[in-house]
Amino acid sequence: MELTERILSVAARLMLTTDRKELVKLSAELGEISSEAEQCKQEEKEYAVNGFLKFTEKETMRMPKEFRKTFRAEGCTAHVRKRTSGRGSCNYEIRYRKHGYNIAVSSNDLTEAKKKFIDALHAADRGEVKSVVPSNFGIFAEFYFTNYRARKVKKQTMDNDLYRYRKHILPRFGTMQLKEVSPSFCQTFIDEYSKKGMTKTANELKSLLNGIFKLAVAYKLIDSNPLAVIIVDKHNSTHSVPLSKDEERRLLEKTAGTRYQRLFAVALYTGMRPNEFVTARIEGDFILANNSKRKGGKVETKRIPICIMLRPFLEGTKAFHFPRTEYMRKTMKKILPNHILKDLRKTFYTRLDECEVAPAARDEIIGHSQGVLHNTYSYLSDEYLLEEGKKIVWDNGFVSQNVPQNEK
Repeated sequence: MELTERILSVAARLMLTTDRKELVKLSAELGEISSEAEQCKQEEKEYAVNGFLKFTEKETMRMPKEFRKTFRAEGCTAHVRKRTSGRGSCNYEIRYRKHGYNIAVSSNDLTEAKKKFIDALHAADRGEVKSVVPSNFGIFAEFYFTNYRARKVKKQTMDNDLYRYRKHILPRFGTMQLKEVSPSFCQTFIDEYSKKGMTKTANELKSLLNGIFKLAVAYKLIDSNPLAVIIVDKHNSTHSVPLSKDEERRLLEKTAGTRYQRLFAVALYTGMRPNEFVTARIEGDFILANNSKRKGGKVETKRIPICIMLRPFLEGTKAFHFPRTEYMRKTMKKILPNHILKDLRKTFYTRLDECEVAPAARDEIIGHSQGVLHNTYSYLSDEYLLEEGKKIVWDNGFVSQNVPQNEK
């Protein structure tokens, strides 16, 4: 019963009774209702301004267990909208649009609206409220990438995932219903790539499919994950191999007169990971870039001294314009077919050791973690890094032509 109706009911009984005890009891009840009404008015002012709804611990405890966890973990997740519904009265609509649910209740009394909302949560928990999450694989996969995957990985990783998904998975699974996808269908799909020797791609596709189906299980759209029983051949990743000094020279000579020469020089003489190129920028005597190995949204900037080897390639350069790494990979493959792009990082790391750069400076420049305790309490000055950076010089038969004799 809404507060207004309760007040009118108690007031009517109060006017009609002549019994002293009943008068005292009804007066006390009317006082409690008035106090509750005043509290609601204060809440209404807050909700009308903020647009979100808070639940007391007592109200939260009345929710289903799974929703209770969500509301405690995420705080104010239900939104309230106040509308004028008539002369001197308002209507409150409470909505919840998360995790696949679209729940809406309303009442002219906020307390009653909250009660209806909790009842609706129980109905949703029992499966009586239809989920708005799509059951078609293609639409659900887009839902997965937009609402979940994008929040867990960096933008470049997300872009690569979407590229693989749309190229390989979408054409085969896109029109299917989630419940139609069987383990045997998935196994056949994965085996096609393994038989072609594309074990790395097979493992990547299995990982993407596994994430999609795990979420579908969580939303109770399917009973089990079809990827749980899939067997995929292990991918034997090859370790990076440093370029010889002759190969360095050949790479730079073959790309002379193109934009790739500068880009390969930057990769060779900074040791940046390919996915860090896009964040690289010049500031004074340093190249700064975001360390892509830091997790949990933490941003850490690497400071890489512009060494003597790199300086000739940066004349007049104010900003880098790296193309997609696929283009750099293809160009490098034509010149050095036995090497891959990440070998340039291995080359730089090897040269730092050969040039006897101090390990602390080497790890700072290359972007390696030295342990939680060391990273917390150690900070290398710019002066120290620049001094160590002077050691980064060697003769590869190409760059040495542009390095002054007194700096060799």
